[in-house]
Amino acid sequence: MQPVFEVKNLTYRYQRQADPVIKNLNLTIQKGHIFGLLGPSGAGKSTTQKILIKLLQGYEGEVLYLGKPLHQYRQEFYEGVGVGFEMPVHFNKLTGLENIRYFAALYKQHIDYRALMIRLGLGDAINQPVGEYSKGMKIRLNFVKALLHNPDVLFLDEPTNGLDPHNARIVKDIILEQKQLGKTILITTHLMGDVEELCDEVAFIAKGHLIETSSPKALKLKYGKRELKIEYLVNDELKSVTLSLDDLANQSNFMTILKQYPIITIHSQETSLDKIFIELTGQSHG
Repeated sequence: MQPVFEVKNLTYRYQRQADPVIKNLNLTIQKGHIFGLLGPSGAGKSTTQKILIKLLQGYEGEVLYLGKPLHQYRQEFYEGVGVGFEMPVHFNKLTGLENIRYFAALYKQHIDYRALMIRLGLGDAINQPVGEYSKGMKIRLNFVKALLHNPDVLFLDEPTNGLDPHNARIVKDIILEQKQLGKTILITTHLMGDVEELCDEVAFIAKGHLIETSSPKALKLKYGKRELKIEYLVNDELKSVTLSLDDLANQSNFMTILKQYPIITIHSQETSLDKIFIELTGQSHG
């Protein structure tokens, strides 16, 4: 199957900067996948995203969209691409509905955006000026704006950051529904829980370089420990033991604990994506 995006030896430097912010970056984003672009602040994620949505020109290397050089696309490109920027841009004096109607008029087609606004908890504020919206409401309105023309490709920058758990759940459910419809979604986020739940594949970038690309599950297996930690009770006293996962069924200690003692917890000692992030990039993501 032809990839949606192929990025080959991508290098980009801003004017008045000697060093490139992106250096020989190679990425392949498959159709119908949710792809996470991860890295610390200043790693080059936003620049890469801006290149892929044609906001930045003058790069070195090659970017193909559906097998065709990206620079050869004109206005038709934006009919199939939706973008949710991290910092929402709205007309504060217009209502939420008026904002969405304005942007819908820029496209040839659009979804039932009123229904989407209601699903995202904006129904009661649909005729309220956006300047009166809370931060979370503006983020949700921004999400509606990204989806309103039913794009085939979505770029979502921190889509759940700043949302309460209930509304974050709704946004993530919609993202997964878009994937089920065959949409391709690129997410940049610092929330590793979202990455693990949503992404089929992730790419870690640090200082403009691609560090590693893999699935979240494969990364956790690669960088985690093949161990099992068991907590159990012996005469009402909490005990714990850590065992190797290799040939676990033949380990007599494991079978003895299971048969003779009440089990409190059993956990595989796989690492977290937060720890992998720090290990691969050398930085935290806060």
